[in-house]
Amino acid sequence: MLVTEQSPAVRNPTAVKHGANRAMRPGRVIGCPVNETTLLIVGLGRVLAGEVVAGEVIVGVDGDQTGTRSAFVSEWRLAAPSPRAKHGFAALLPTEGTDRAMTAIRFGEEETSVRYIFAPRLASAEEAAAIVAETAGPQSAAVIDRLVDVMMAGNLNRRGLLTVTALLQAAHANDGFIELIGESHEGATFLQGWSRGMAPGPCRVSVVGNATPVASECGIAVFSRPDAPDGAPGFVGLLAATKDVRARDIEGLVIRGRAGWRYAPVHPRKRILSPLETPEHVRSILPRAHGAPDMLLSLRAAANSFDGKETVSSLPFPVRMGIDNMFEADGGKLLASGWLYDPDAHVTAVRLRRGDGAACLDERWTRLDRPDVTDSFNDQQHFAPSIRAEQRAHGFIAHAHLPSEDHGAPLYFELTLRDSRRAFLPVKPTRVSARLAALRQIGSIDPTNCALPAIVDTQIVPFLSESGRSTPVTDAVLDAGAFDQESSPPIVIGAGEGEENIAPLLALLALDPETRRAPIVIAMPADRFRRQAARLKELVRFYRLSARFVSVKGAGDFYDMLEAGTQALSCETVVSLSASLVPRGTGWYGKLLATAGTVKGSIISPVLAYEDHSVRWAGNWIDVDNGDQPVVGRYAGYPLKAVTEMKLTRIAAASLECCVTPRDALSRLGGFSGGYLGAQEKGLDLGLRLSRSGINSYLLPSVQIWGCDDARDWNSPAMAALVEEIDRKIFKSQWSPVLVGEKHPEKRPA
Repeated sequence: MLVTEQSPAVRNPTAVKHGANRAMRPGRVIGCPVNETTLLIVGLGRVLAGEVVAGEVIVGVDGDQTGTRSAFVSEWRLAAPSPRAKHGFAALLPTEGTDRAMTAIRFGEEETSVRYIFAPRLASAEEAAAIVAETAGPQSAAVIDRLVDVMMAGNLNRRGLLTVTALLQAAHANDGFIELIGESHEGATFLQGWSRGMAPGPCRVSVVGNATPVASECGIAVFSRPDAPDGAPGFVGLLAATKDVRARDIEGLVIRGRAGWRYAPVHPRKRILSPLETPEHVRSILPRAHGAPDMLLSLRAAANSFDGKETVSSLPFPVRMGIDNMFEADGGKLLASGWLYDPDAHVTAVRLRRGDGAACLDERWTRLDRPDVTDSFNDQQHFAPSIRAEQRAHGFIAHAHLPSEDHGAPLYFELTLRDSRRAFLPVKPTRVSARLAALRQIGSIDPTNCALPAIVDTQIVPFLSESGRSTPVTDAVLDAGAFDQESSPPIVIGAGEGEENIAPLLALLALDPETRRAPIVIAMPADRFRRQAARLKELVRFYRLSARFVSVKGAGDFYDMLEAGTQALSCETVVSLSASLVPRGTGWYGKLLATAGTVKGSIISPVLAYEDHSVRWAGNWIDVDNGDQPVVGRYAGYPLKAVTEMKLTRIAAASLECCVTPRDALSRLGGFSGGYLGAQEKGLDLGLRLSRSGINSYLLPSVQIWGCDDARDWNSPAMAALVEEIDRKIFKSQWSPVLVGEKHPEKRPA
């Protein structure tokens, strides 16, 4: 693609003619604002007697007699001198401290100074540039180059940079264009065009087009362009990666090369290549490019960038890769597992990339034995020499964080080899919650695998701890009966993944005179709502209850349902009840509410008991001296009679499985944490946060609720134990430093 016409600002002959003839008389100067602190002054005449000046000159403005400020001045001999003026000049005058229009300027010391009057109207950058080009003639390029040197040395804003571009376009009209801009995954920008003044080598550039000018490094290589005017060379460049430069916002580049300053504008009919298209284009131009070795190596690396294709399987030596799972949670948190077969250690780095982000996985992954991978290559003859190696730890599991504003940006593995070449493996992540990603991952690992402890400590726990929560979303709301949440505090029943049948609980609530009249909210996952809502609605009508059914998306356990259920209400107080619990007799609802009235704004929980009349939960207390579990339940396992005679007791954290609580308490702290796999530590975490937010927690031993441990099916005892261990480690890592610091203030971090 060859573009030779000039941009409108440069090829407008009317502007040039008007600028050159406008009020250019000896003794008068024209001012042009460069930016808020600098004024460009152009005039006819001499600044100082003697030789032609190019440097700093003392000046005085208006009535300033001291002449304390100085201006950079560049003089030239007029291309068409007249008896009244044989020279022209341009000056860059600092304007700090000048808060009014200037009428006169004096150059030099008082005795030998030369005084000029300002024209009444300021000139535009294009007009000033045209005057310099017209009056300086062949010298204009050198004059403007000196001015731009000074202007670029300061802190330019967009306005100042546009003045620079106007000057350079006037000095080097029709000098070339940037015709193509290529984006890259690594953030560098590929440029291609033609220019008479472009020279190969590294250079410093300023990008025109952003609100704030961006300075960057750019490497230039040239190639032959027979179709360019006057044999002008074509050029390619790589603009160093910066987050402030976007291909579509680039209007041009101000470049300082060997031949001086140049401006390379981007033509309106430019072509922009996507990151997947750029490597192929660079490969096509690379054989013809000439430049410094470093620049050609950079171009070769750009040509070897990811273009959407898998290239690992085409490597000529025994390096292969496969991905078993790739999960992505909210916020760009990734959990990957797979294998890398590299018995001869050809691979020096493994990165996971998306957009301009990269995570070096081989510095953080956990390796594990994968004999199945070795066995799969036994029948491949060209891999036979490497099979004798004893390396069997081909598997890996790793977590990474790669957020991206572009949700369509491809995700891929990049292998860097010993010979500097790169190979790529694109992957498509499965978007799930962090909790579900971790459960699927650990569920695929043999519990007897010796690498499992390391996987848990270095991958699963950090992945969950760093992942954000997925806020449950109310999908649908259905009322049955005369639901009036203001008649009495609603009972919010959370029917999570493990509580399939809640019909018996509804029957018990209907048999209790207090709960029969209470409004009931039943929150359940969206798929269960579709299956069971109609049947449960009939049960509610049969028992003459008033209920509100809430369908919840993006949630799983009781706590997620509780949070969504409270969001569907507007009352001040709610009573939470897990669907896995059963009230021990009647009257529990009234006792909880009566006690809550005596300690308003607090959370009141009953005792949770097993069916064998032993205590399951009777309050949480802090014990920082217990290294494994800083928060303990003192009465767990005791017979119920050991606590039933106790009075209302202040505790460290309430059980949110069953309690009376202010409705906005959950949302006030951002809801439940999303970093736990099970329910126990998840509830305890929010309970502690509520207590530290000023909401007191109490145990009411005179009320007991039957229940069992987490009802979720973990498929095996080993899986249940692993989930419990992971949650305990996450809880300990987050809360032990806080609790120890509260007990020993001197140990708190500064």
